[in-house]
Amino acid sequence: MSTPRVRVGRVAVVGATSLHGKELKALLAESVAASEIRLLDEESVGTLTEAAGEAAVVLPAVAENFEGAEFVFFAGRPEFAARHWADARRAGARVIDLSGALAEVESAVPWIPVLDRTLPPPAERKGELYWSPSTPAIVATTLAAALAPFRPARVAVVFFVPVSERGQAGVQELESQTVQLLSFHTIPKDVFAAQVAFNLLGSYGAESPVRLADLRARISHEVARYLAGRATLPAVQLVQAPVFFGYAFTACIAMDAACSAAELEHALARAGLVVRREDEEAPSNINVTGKSQILVRAPEADAAVPNAYWLWGAADNLRLVAANAVSIAERLRTC
Repeated sequence: MSTPRVRVGRVAVVGATSLHGKELKALLAESVAASEIRLLDEESVGTLTEAAGEAAVVLPAVAENFEGAEFVFFAGRPEFAARHWADARRAGARVIDLSGALAEVESAVPWIPVLDRTLPPPAERKGELYWSPSTPAIVATTLAAALAPFRPARVAVVFFVPVSERGQAGVQELESQTVQLLSFHTIPKDVFAAQVAFNLLGSYGAESPVRLADLRARISHEVARYLAGRATLPAVQLVQAPVFFGYAFTACIAMDAACSAAELEHALARAGLVVRREDEEAPSNINVTGKSQILVRAPEADAAVPNAYWLWGAADNLRLVAANAVSIAERLRTC
């Protein structure tokens, strides 16, 4: 039996033509019964598209287009969200940010609703500004929350970053680099300033406008703010991978005291992760596509280090953060 859709009023998606915006638009159509889904953007204004099966035109993100919206989601560039979220609030909407722009706004509440049972959010949910952490921050925070009862000595997570985290331009550059390399032609490096195709990168080229180290610092900040000292803070590392969509990750958990793999597995499942057993297909950035949950392999004890365990997992980078944002709206509407 399907779960009844939550009924809401008008919803606006800002950055509707971005990769995250498109995913959010599709998920909203599946998950909520909105009186209207209004699409706003800084690009493609005037483009005819659809939302929830109805014809829709992409509108500019100006103050009058926020009027009457119950929820406004920001899914495009953080710089764009930073310029317009106050307009949405003045129009009376509750703001839910997926872009990362509100991570630095003190009054904005980070929220991962699935964790409320194991790790309630660090702030009261009485405001009107909310932000959905990034996919790696959701993964790292969820792992930390799951492991909190064991008080691990150390948790370290290495994320393999898909090029879609840099938007459609990142996807197109990997595609173009792959084709050009196979044709023995010069490759474009406008986005990453380095060869991403058939390669793993610990940093981008010197001319890249974005540094991988800055992205790692942002994720660590998101996780630290959400955990607020209530669980062991995971160390985070990023590796740029030659994949289009989906994060894969590996985590090492070091315990001060002995615990069983079965106990860890139970804790992970309680925190909302889907644990794949040895006789099931291992998580990958391919088979996690379209899933709103984090998939992990059952914990595996390290062969040499006592009380140390390894995890392998994956998460859909577009779906997970969009699903979390929609979940925030659903919980606000029903609580």
